[in-house]
Amino acid sequence: MAELAELDDPKIRAVNEKHGDDHGVNLGKLRAIAKRLKTQQDLADRLWETGDSAARLLALLVCRPKAFERDRLDAMLREARTPKVHDWLVNYVVKKSPHAEELRLAWFADPDPVVASAGWALTTERVSRKPDGLDFPGLLDIIEARMKDAPERLQWAMNHCLAQIGIDHAEHRARAIGIGERLEVLKDYPTPPNCTSPFAPIWINEIVRRRQDA
Repeated sequence: MAELAELDDPKIRAVNEKHGDDHGVNLGKLRAIAKRLKTQQDLADRLWETGDSAARLLALLVCRPKAFERDRLDAMLREARTPKVHDWLVNYVVKKSPHAEELRLAWFADPDPVVASAGWALTTERVSRKPDGLDFPGLLDIIEARMKDAPERLQWAMNHCLAQIGIDHAEHRARAIGIGERLEVLKDYPTPPNCTSPFAPIWINEIVRRRQDA
């Protein structure tokens, strides 16, 4: 904790706070610490319990994803109220857990939009990697009905799922693009040069084009 405190940079913290995060540690330096520590589940548990965001990010890098019970992961997600901790927990730990599918189904229907966004993130993972058994028309129905008015974190997660369906599944591409065009979610999002817009129709068409050119 003392080492993390020394690495806290007020300029980095100011930038992070604009995105809802409350730490000021350079993530490259954080990863270097994790590389030095290697996997230490007991340390990861203790770091998580501090409640400090930088410590929690480090915990997620040195833990053993398969060591967590389902209820523990559910509790951790509900405690992870900053975007970066939430994202790393889902992407680095939950996706590698044997409980991922059970949690996906539970979180997908959760009334808390931040928790529900994790369910959508896990669904997007399945869209790409394990699509068998997913109800694509049903997912598109939900997105069409709810994405426009969803809270920001949930809206982003639903939009990512919409784009991924359009990118990976040609049979649903026209409908996915059509939904994006009608809802216009993130249509005017400021996108830096050389980056792909998060507006689903542009995103889908750009990634499909790149795959065809590859």
